Amino acid sequence: MPATAVTVRAPTPGTLQALRRWAWRGLALACVGLGLLGALLPGLPTVPFLLVAAWAASHGWPRLETWLLNHPRHGGAIRAWRDHGAVPRRAKWLSSLMMLASSVVIALSALPLAAQLGIPAFMACVAWWLWRRPER
Repeated sequence: MPATAVTVRAPTPGTLQALRRWAWRGLALACVGLGLLGALLPGLPTVPFLLVAAWAASHGWPRLETWLLNHPRHGGAIRAWRDHGAVPRRAKWLSSLMMLASSVVIALSALPLAAQLGIPAFMACVAWWLWRRPER
């Protein structure tokens, strides 16, 4: 039997650009969804996901980026982070208290000692970094 030749074509630049745009949009949409879940579920953050969503939207979905930046509740925090790397004091306190509560739960759990020490140590580093951010 004769072998049939299969030709594989390289994607055109326009196709690659469209794929990139849809990938950025997918990431932005996924992060908006996680941010919405964070608004409903205690312990799951909202604003960090919206920060990533705004960043991803800036690469492939300008209308969503504009909507996020002008959002009445979270737009200010997103703009403060984007413009100044600033985190509001209230967010710092809430984050620190949640990390402390998580550390207590981890300490009372049956996790290995390395996890009981390592995870809270990592959270302490995150808290230290967070409190060094400007408040605007």
